[in-house]
Amino acid sequence: MAHTAMSGIGTTAGDDPLQTAVWRLRSRACWTDAAALLEPHAADDAHVALQRVALLVEQCLYTEQGWAEAEDALRTAEALARDDDERGAAACERGHLAYAATLLGVRDRADEARAALGRAAALIAPGAPTRALLDFRRGLIAENLAGSPQAARAAYRRAHAGATAHGDTLLLSFTWRHLAGLALREGELAEARHGFAESLRIREELGYLVGTAPALASLADAESEPEASRLRAEAKRLFRLLGGVPTWLAAKLSPSGGTSQR
Repeated sequence: MAHTAMSGIGTTAGDDPLQTAVWRLRSRACWTDAAALLEPHAADDAHVALQRVALLVEQCLYTEQGWAEAEDALRTAEALARDDDERGAAACERGHLAYAATLLGVRDRADEARAALGRAAALIAPGAPTRALLDFRRGLIAENLAGSPQAARAAYRRAHAGATAHGDTLLLSFTWRHLAGLALREGELAEARHGFAESLRIREELGYLVGTAPALASLADAESEPEASRLRAEAKRLFRLLGGVPTWLAAKLSPSGGTSQR
């Protein structure tokens, strides 16, 4: 299975102090605190409101909690959206929240997810920076809800190209990982190993701690012993350090855990 991605705002030296603080909290699984920093600015700024939504949806995906707060933040962002890009971005977040609820078994909102991402595709221009994230999320639906790895691969490749063009390094860590996951399913171990290694490298360089344990576990699936055991041990250490987040990683790290990519 697959999870979320959003822009790596606050990850470079030139970012403002607020964005840097938000990034540091987010990367350490403190989504509520990060969203609270943005709240004073989210009441009348659509871009900040959308960033706050993305944080809260990511919290839902990693903790399986906070659904009502994410929904409330989304409605605020939708009300503030004024142009096609903002409306498209809000639709993209609605689609992703509906996808998350479906994936984690909270409620079947698959039709809502597809419809919202379809609206986003009609509103977001093909070359816009937000298009890559939309393509990635359409890939998630194709892979995990529709069971169509071919469609997922095409969407992930579009997202990968868009993330490269716009310098969205964090999103690249997700596209690398999900393309590698598809390669692993097909028995292409060398391709899978390369993609998982690139994803892990990026997350370690960015300091995206909450995403590092899943990246380590994924790479372990493509490695042979004793390297696989070493990687899983490191993933378990980080998982415990963050208090058992992401919640779905526990099953993957168990002795009988599978190789699904969340």
